[in-house]
Amino acid sequence: MNIEHLAGLVAAPFTPMHGNGNLHLELIPAYYALLKNNGVSGAFICGSTGEGVSLTLRERKLVAEAWASAAVDQRDFKVITLLGGTSVAECIELARHAREAGLYAVAFTAPFYFKPASVKVLADMCMEIAAAVPDMPFYYYHIPVLTGVHFNMIELLQAIDGHCPNFAGIKYTHEDFMDFLSCLRFRNGYYDMLWGRDENMLPALSIGAKGAVGSTFNYAAPLYLDLIRAWENGELEKARALQQRSIDMIRLLGKYGGIATGKAYMKMIGLDCGGFRKPVSNMSAERLEAFAKDVAALDFTSFCSQLPAAVKG
Repeated sequence: MNIEHLAGLVAAPFTPMHGNGNLHLELIPAYYALLKNNGVSGAFICGSTGEGVSLTLRERKLVAEAWASAAVDQRDFKVITLLGGTSVAECIELARHAREAGLYAVAFTAPFYFKPASVKVLADMCMEIAAAVPDMPFYYYHIPVLTGVHFNMIELLQAIDGHCPNFAGIKYTHEDFMDFLSCLRFRNGYYDMLWGRDENMLPALSIGAKGAVGSTFNYAAPLYLDLIRAWENGELEKARALQQRSIDMIRLLGKYGGIATGKAYMKMIGLDCGGFRKPVSNMSAERLEAFAKDVAALDFTSFCSQLPAAVKG
């Protein structure tokens, strides 16, 4: 398989919910229009941001179908779905469903309950699932802060290389730049390495990253596109200032409770995706009011994503 290297921004969308916690699939066409309107080139659905681990098997299929329908016939917009990590059989079922739905690629992350004992075990799991959809790009999702699986990814590439034709690359959500650079340069850059830490995009660009997957691209894509342009034009001080603005924005995620704060940012730009399911806590009305004041102090409206006029209407 010819491995395409994705460039630019791939958003990790939130899964829209109604107030009662049920899926709000009707919002996905507007969500897709938002991303396209702001220069985002793809969506990595049902991941950490998308609460994939909190969705049922049927719900994950419904989300995949909704995104496939929204982005139908859009070759320049890639939809990748995370299959999960704890059940190989379930991952294979979801991968085959993703192919039938017409998604671009699938991704798999390490089991986080019964953890793989070695890189070889993890590689064998990747290859077994990838073999079920041999005509689809297959990505591994490296996020050790959540999975607790800390293998070096260069070792995973070495274990898989030559044995899995549709292994496309890695979504790398970790801070090990030594390992990431080794992966970027492995086999003369054969595999697609997608950076996954928005707050560290500039250093990732400096060592060769071309594509990135991130949650803050949902509501601040213009900021990161400006950052990439500044880097490419050699405007280093401007790029540093834009990265600092990203960091200031991301610090509010921690201040107001973590991942669920991202949906509050989405409300600020006019796309209400509801709340997160348990065990993630959502902000109270009082905390949301304080959050809005902190967001205003960032001059958020000067760099946030904009809803297209058709969606606003």
